[in-house]
Amino acid sequence: MQLAICVQTCFGMTKRPGTHSNTRRLSMKKSRETLSSTAAGRAADDLFRRFAGMINNGTLKVGDPLPPEREIVETYGVSRTVVREAVLALANKGLVAARPRFRPVVRMPSYDTAFETVNDVVAQLLIQPGGVRNLFDTRIMVEAALVRQAALEARKDDIAAMKAALAANKAAIKDSIKFYETDVAFHAVFYAVPRNPVLPAVQKAYMAWLAPQWSRMPRLPDRNRTNYQSHKTIYEAVLERDPDAAEAALRTHMANAWAQVRQTFGDL
Repeated sequence: MQLAICVQTCFGMTKRPGTHSNTRRLSMKKSRETLSSTAAGRAADDLFRRFAGMINNGTLKVGDPLPPEREIVETYGVSRTVVREAVLALANKGLVAARPRFRPVVRMPSYDTAFETVNDVVAQLLIQPGGVRNLFDTRIMVEAALVRQAALEARKDDIAAMKAALAANKAAIKDSIKFYETDVAFHAVFYAVPRNPVLPAVQKAYMAWLAPQWSRMPRLPDRNRTNYQSHKTIYEAVLERDPDAAEAALRTHMANAWAQVRQTFGDL
């Protein structure tokens, strides 16, 4: 709702000096034409594709504001409603950031944003029979590979990060809310080991997508101790540089975690 309100109010402001180049204005004028579609929905799609293309080819760069609403209306021969629908679509795709009383601005692309754009779709998939299990299985496959890589390639600073995360996890056993946070942080260390920026974003996405189920699970100190011991076993296998033992420990840990999920929710 806030985003929709923002889109309706962020146009019509005085242009910020120096942010809309003469070159881009000339390009806009050369592009002046009436979009072929007469249906508002189709016209909004066409306008979305037009601006998405300008962002992707660099005509509009990160930090650039979109042209004022009035200019877009005049250039492309569309209504204000069409413009607002197109901008809302751009914002939903993570291509622009919109806030009240400011023109939408092209966003810096990030993997986090890319995953956020599919949140609603994934939420619908997760309520299908087997949806949560399917997603959890992919997490197991990813993390099994990650702990193997950690056992083979983790650096001293990675080992230190694991040790610190494990210590925090142990200290939080009696505080279930804190334990969950430190549990996530321990697993996050493995996503960071390969130095690939996609992987931390993948872990954040997993946590966000599975949170509706995980947040409703009973948090008991005995269960926390079991999970901590599993983390410790994984850490010790990495410390011993034993990828097979690390993967076996991870798979046992995740199998136990899924059993805990089934105790609470049944088959998902």
